[in-house]
Amino acid sequence: MRIGVITFPGSLDDVDAARAVRLAGAEPVALWHADHDLRDVDAVVLPGGFSYGDYLRAGAIAARAPMMRDVVDRARQGMPVLGICNGFQVLCEAGLLPGALTRNSHLHFRNRDQLLRVERADTAWTSSYAEGQTIVVPVKNGEGRYVAAPAELERLEGEGRVAVRYVGGNPNGSLRDIAGVTSEDGRVVGLMPHPEHAVEDLTGPSTDGLGFFTSVLTAVVSA
Repeated sequence: MRIGVITFPGSLDDVDAARAVRLAGAEPVALWHADHDLRDVDAVVLPGGFSYGDYLRAGAIAARAPMMRDVVDRARQGMPVLGICNGFQVLCEAGLLPGALTRNSHLHFRNRDQLLRVERADTAWTSSYAEGQTIVVPVKNGEGRYVAAPAELERLEGEGRVAVRYVGGNPNGSLRDIAGVTSEDGRVVGLMPHPEHAVEDLTGPSTDGLGFFTSVLTAVVSA
């Protein structure tokens, strides 16, 4: 199974995401933002970082990269896509996920190990978990506050589209403690915390993040 990892100018965590893909048992495929070739991948990961230096808004320029046109088209046909941190911002800017990410409410960069609760265990990226399971993965962002209009938040809650939620403290002021959301079909997921940094005992606070990458293997095989 081939999982693409896109590198934008300013990406920081593409190598870590590729390593997580490999540890999960898939083949990571490097994708370049300016290309128009998804190289026959089965799923795509948009990694964290500061694409284009976060100019205009975080993720706004990357969302218009040539490769993203192909990602949007394939995602609308059911290809699984995971956006992590800056990748989540890109997916919101590209219109694949609802809401937006703004500056943290306290205006400080936050870097810590974070407890999350898995709210949806039936998406392409969370099926390795149990609903209600708590996991620990790092969070590191300055613009990670999830926001949406009140009616939109009600709709997301009603449709069960909150994928993961902060517990034990909200690191950035995200509305309703939302750490990640999913598309209507559960194939596209975005979250601000970094599961790719919690895949090995040696380097992470846990191995809880690996489940995001093993989940998609099941999703692709069963599609």
